[in-house]
Amino acid sequence: MKSSPKLLFADPKGRVMEHPYLIATLRSGEELVPPQDSPIPLPEAGRLVHLPGRLPVGLNPDTGELELVREMKVSGKSFVPNAVGALLPPGYTRTFLPGEVKGDGPILPQWAYTAAAWGKDGPVAWAIHTDKRSHWDPVKYSTPEMKALVDEHMARFPGSRVLKQLKTCALLYRCFTSQNTFYVRDEAAIPASVMCNARCVGCISDQPEDGPPASHERMDDGPSGEEMGAIGLYHLEHAPGRTMVSFGQGCEGEPLTRYKAIAEAIRYMRERTDKGSININTNASLTHGLAALFDAGLDAVRVSLNSAVKDLYEAYYKPVKYTWEDVEASIALARERGAYLALNLLLFPGVTDREGEVQALERLVSKYRVDQVQTRSLAIDPLQYLEVARDKGAGGEPVGIRDLLKRLKAARPGLIIGNFARGLEERDNAAGR
Repeated sequence: MKSSPKLLFADPKGRVMEHPYLIATLRSGEELVPPQDSPIPLPEAGRLVHLPGRLPVGLNPDTGELELVREMKVSGKSFVPNAVGALLPPGYTRTFLPGEVKGDGPILPQWAYTAAAWGKDGPVAWAIHTDKRSHWDPVKYSTPEMKALVDEHMARFPGSRVLKQLKTCALLYRCFTSQNTFYVRDEAAIPASVMCNARCVGCISDQPEDGPPASHERMDDGPSGEEMGAIGLYHLEHAPGRTMVSFGQGCEGEPLTRYKAIAEAIRYMRERTDKGSININTNASLTHGLAALFDAGLDAVRVSLNSAVKDLYEAYYKPVKYTWEDVEASIALARERGAYLALNLLLFPGVTDREGEVQALERLVSKYRVDQVQTRSLAIDPLQYLEVARDKGAGGEPVGIRDLLKRLKAARPGLIIGNFARGLEERDNAAGR
């Protein structure tokens, strides 16, 4: 245990330091546990962050007891420390949360906090490299020419409400999918909706006054079908290689609430080109709307969910005039219509990997022959989500995120586990195709 990664803490200015003797602890759901499931070196594009108002909890290597760190003294000055976690770049999935408890602080901003510590060679994090494809490498984004590319593309489509929204997302929030629209490559974003029929606790574009600050500004003017179609058509015609346009982004509401305009956009594109893929990221709430999109030429759908168990799903999504049964009906329809079917699984260690939750997910991917599970570490204050999940969902002891992913692959032979959408040419060997 003496060689186990050391606990990290931060001073009030956010400066991160290594504890002189305490070992890092991990959070799995409600439980704080000793280090396990070996961490990896913090990825180059990852970073350490302090958790304001959260007290770090370490493990005393001599006694084996957990210790709550209420005060630290550095250079003769005493202060109340903040816990420290890591933020991971795309392509990684966390396996544990930071070992911390709530002190005197606010709800944390909406990021996917990951357990971190100081190893013998530097910072480490508890994560799995779940998608090693390199086209989403952070070094390829926010490049010096980004601003010029935005201006150039906006000049092609004067007054486009789609590009007006994406400009903010690309330059201010540095959203990779929105930047792809201006780079004219890979998967491009087409935001569509100002409305939403869910009230997700962790929504990144709409939060109540007593919630954390929303991390994105939601679009406020829904574009027409032709506007969206024109942006999508240009991308499908000009982007090389794996080419895809996707409706349903973090900076908007639920795209199916505007399925008629999106269907018009899809028809606009498909009447003019057969290139690339057209995808929707959705809560899958309106099955009739999804059917209309398939009729128009939609070929891929990614369904967002935090659980395959009704009460936990509905506790997080807080659906308005739809239920978990509608979501499952849409998943069934996607398989019936031959679309590429992916799940955007919002993972939370200690909840998503509980035995009963794993079994429900196994049944779902097997029954509907799901092609891909895109792992997505849920971006939310961990203690906020635990309040949502308490006494909800299927029970049982956590099996671990690593074993959860192994069991999903076993339940659905050929299932792709990854963080990024697959283009048409990458789907040839997908499950059930």
